[in-house]
Amino acid sequence: DALTRYPSVYGSDLKDALAQKFGVSTGNIATGCGSDDLMDSIFRASTLPPGRMSFPAPTFSMTPVFAVMNGLRPLPVPWSKAETDPARLLLDEPDLVYLCRPNNPTGFSLDRDWILTLLALGGPDGPLVVLDEAYADFADDSFLADAPSTDRLVVLRTFSKLYGMAGLRVGFAVGPKKLIEEAEKSRGPYKIGQVAEKAAVVAMEDASGWADRIRTETLENRERLASELRSRGLQPLPSQGNFLLIPVEPASAVGVNQALQERGVAGRPFPRLPEIGDALRITVGPWEMMERFLAALDALFEPALTDGGPV
Repeated sequence: DALTRYPSVYGSDLKDALAQKFGVSTGNIATGCGSDDLMDSIFRASTLPPGRMSFPAPTFSMTPVFAVMNGLRPLPVPWSKAETDPARLLLDEPDLVYLCRPNNPTGFSLDRDWILTLLALGGPDGPLVVLDEAYADFADDSFLADAPSTDRLVVLRTFSKLYGMAGLRVGFAVGPKKLIEEAEKSRGPYKIGQVAEKAAVVAMEDASGWADRIRTETLENRERLASELRSRGLQPLPSQGNFLLIPVEPASAVGVNQALQERGVAGRPFPRLPEIGDALRITVGPWEMMERFLAALDALFEPALTDGGPV
């Protein structure tokens, strides 16, 4: 019967479940078709063209795309400079600052004091700060509880990572009530389907601890995979996400990924990343999958039949 009816306008059942789990008011929660849907609507609701948005780079590849789509000029700041001094992100007086924590695709995570410093530097009239916590379930802490009491911090979360619901497209945002109201106006109604909302509610209310077990397994496998890679002479970057970024220069990230795909393994290539170069991002899954990846990786270093050298 649910499939023949429109879903709730703004995901009210899911809001109730999220409020119960995270201890915030439903008025501080917006829901959407994945966290990227909410990012798009928050960008649209918070500024008027022409505007400016700064962010540490490299970061989530859709960030500058959504910025341009919503009349914002992207202002990337090299990650090393932003990490050293948060004021770098405010030099061009942006209307909005985007942060990904832990960062995609590097796995780096700006510490809590860094975020608080940025908010303090901007003052009460500073730019809106959108904090993308898509991977925060695998990290040390979160700003979910802090966002409602601020004037200009919105936190984005998703069900695509820890809860494994990427195909259902469910996300949510937590922030000051006025900003959340404007984001929901901008995003429009019926963004979460009946099946997706019911699945997300069950995930929030399930007391079996299955999500905690997945988190523990993922963190253990992340460190185990990093160790295996280092034993092969590779240097994966430190990560607080459910993935590892592996610099592969002087090899081509696209070439390495294509070779892995031919062996049944799919990664994500990142050519010419600022300050990093060509790199490959590997999502951490069950160890059987990681063994398949390592076997495919080892096969790349077998002598090539064509010239007798390494692939």
